[in-house]
Amino acid sequence: MRSARPLRVIAVVFLVGFTWLLASSILGRDGSLLRHFFSGGNEEPTPEPKPRKYKCGLSAPCPQKHLAFRIVSGAANVIGPKICLEDKILVSSVKNNVGRGLNVALVNGVSGEVLDIKSFDMWAGDVADLLKYLRPLHEGTLVFVASFDDPATKLNDEARRLFEELGSTAVKELGFRDSWVFVGAKGIENKSPFEQRMKNNKNNNKYEGWPESLEMDGCVPLRAPLEN
Repeated sequence: MRSARPLRVIAVVFLVGFTWLLASSILGRDGSLLRHFFSGGNEEPTPEPKPRKYKCGLSAPCPQKHLAFRIVSGAANVIGPKICLEDKILVSSVKNNVGRGLNVALVNGVSGEVLDIKSFDMWAGDVADLLKYLRPLHEGTLVFVASFDDPATKLNDEARRLFEELGSTAVKELGFRDSWVFVGAKGIENKSPFEQRMKNNKNNNKYEGWPESLEMDGCVPLRAPLEN
């Protein structure tokens, strides 16, 4: 009888060890299967990594000797436009430097240095101010434009021609309360690939009296320095 007790103890230990091994193999050593069972199989999926954003929110980096930009036109007469260049906000309502009409940023086309930022009221302002601003631009100067509210009422033939010389094709037809974003350059040989226009049409307008806001981004190449 005395020899039977140790045998029972050994049997119990063996049974406990076997049960533990069996449970580990079925449920997984980390308990994942057990958690899955009690959660009803509704574990939250692993979130996908967010896509990486580059300068000014671009989805891909710009090549060397290119400037990353994003331009957003104003929304109706409520939300101001935005101009971002190389991850720096040049124009925005937050910076309190937007104005009704045309918001313009001038940039050195060789170095990428911001030269000037100004807005021109094309509803109640004087187009002469815009003409004085555009006429003396130096060769290679980059011109970034975002509209807000009304970009065109005060535009005359000379102002439209000056923008055409910067590479615009849409300015000729730009009208009252159209949305317009544009990047051009003084001395450009071809038409600019960076331009969008949304016509003010009461049948299609997103806002009452105004079309939807436009958003455009891309990479503008810098010019090589002029040889002396």
